[in-house]
Amino acid sequence: MAERRTGHRIFSYDEALAVFPAVRDLTASAVQQVEALTGAGSRAAAPRRQELEQARDRIVAAWVREITAIGCEVKGLWQVDWDNGDGFYCWKFPEETISYFHTYEDGFAGRMPVN
Repeated sequence: MAERRTGHRIFSYDEALAVFPAVRDLTASAVQQVEALTGAGSRAAAPRRQELEQARDRIVAAWVREITAIGCEVKGLWQVDWDNGDGFYCWKFPEETISYFHTYEDGFAGRMPVN
């Protein structure tokens, strides 16, 4: 495992795939928790909606902490990148696996299939 000067972990594709199940499971759990709140929020009065929004924010913040603790980068809601030294392997829930790569410059819009 190499390190970039920025201190971010550098992943080979195999290393990214090795931690992917944990990333997928943490994300699926957070999504499920947020969806449960969203359903409750649509029926709630305004004060309760604010409380539910704060709970959602806490769930998302905890998810971000858990994902970054693995060494990955969160690039959007339910979107995770693994720095590979030349760009990022990228995944967005609910994709089945890490199937895409993008350069540092192109970002998510420039995703290309991993070959």
